[in-house]
Amino acid sequence: MRILFIGTGDIGLPSLEWLINTPQHEVVGVITQPDKPVGRKQVLTPPQTKVRALAAGLPVFQPLKIRHAVEELKAFNADLAVVVAYGQILSRAVLDVPPLGCLNIHASLLPRHRGAAPIQAAIRDGDTETGLTIMFMDEGLDTGDMLLTRTLPITADDTGGSLHDKLALLAPSALEAALDLIAAGNPPREKQDESKVTHVRKLTRQDGKLDWTKPAAELERLVRAFTPWPGTHCLLHGSQLKVHRAALIENADACPAPGTIVRADASGILVNCGTGLLNLLEVQTEGGKRLPAADFLRGHPLAAGDTLG
Repeated sequence: MRILFIGTGDIGLPSLEWLINTPQHEVVGVITQPDKPVGRKQVLTPPQTKVRALAAGLPVFQPLKIRHAVEELKAFNADLAVVVAYGQILSRAVLDVPPLGCLNIHASLLPRHRGAAPIQAAIRDGDTETGLTIMFMDEGLDTGDMLLTRTLPITADDTGGSLHDKLALLAPSALEAALDLIAAGNPPREKQDESKVTHVRKLTRQDGKLDWTKPAAELERLVRAFTPWPGTHCLLHGSQLKVHRAALIENADACPAPGTIVRADASGILVNCGTGLLNLLEVQTEGGKRLPAADFLRGHPLAAGDTLG
C-alpha cells in the first residue's frame, strides 16, 4: 500500500522507520508540524520525523493548519494514512483523503485515557497495564472504531519516559499486523465502550506541583509519571525545587503537618505527606544541576522540622 505518514512526536519514529524499510509498503510522504524554536536560545528545530524522512529521501510537508491543506494531501495519492502523535485535529475533509482511511496509533488501551497525555495518566492513576490501540480515525478525539490492541505491563519503576519508549518500540509490530488486516480486506472494527471512557488533557508544568496533603503513594506515582515531562516540583525557602526521583516509604505514618521534613541525610530527604512518607532521592534547584539528595544536601543543608511548600 501507498502510505502517508502523519506524525510529529518521537513515539512515532520506530513506526516510521519500519515503514521506510519494509518492502510491503511504500511511504509516499511525511506530514509533520512546522519547525519550532527550542531551548533558551530559541533555535528553530525540526521534528525528528522530518529529519528521518529527509534522510530517507522522502517528501516532507509541514502545513501550519492541516485542515487547509486538503488538495496538497490528495497529491500524494496515498491509499492509507498512518497517524501518530501529530498534534492537530484532522477534519472530515482530511480524513476522507485516503480511500482506505486514516489509522491512528494511540498510546493507551482505549477507551481509557483518551486525549493528549495517556502515558503519564496510566502511571499517575496507578494502572497496572497499558498498551497501544490502532483505530480508524473519525472526527472525535480518540473515538474511532478499534482495529486491534496490544497490551504492555507497567512496572513499579516505569517513568513517563521509559513507558513512552517501550510503547514506541511495540508500535511497529502492531502496525504491521493492522496493515495486514486491512490488506486482506474486511478488517475488524470494534466500537469503543462509552461507559469506560476516561479523558486526559494536555499537561502543563503547573500540573507537576506536589501537594503534600495527598498520599505519598499518589505523589510517588506522579513523580514517575511526569518524568521527564512536565516534571514535578515543590517550594523550598520560597524557590522552586524540582523532584526528579522519589521513593515511597511503605507502612509509614505521617505527622499532622504534610510537607514537614522528617530526615535529611545521605539516604534522601524524607517528607511527610497526607498519608505515608516520600523520600526525595534526586532534586534540582532553579538554575542548578540535577543532583542526588546526598550531594544536594552538602550545599543546601536541611534538618528535621524544615518544611516544603
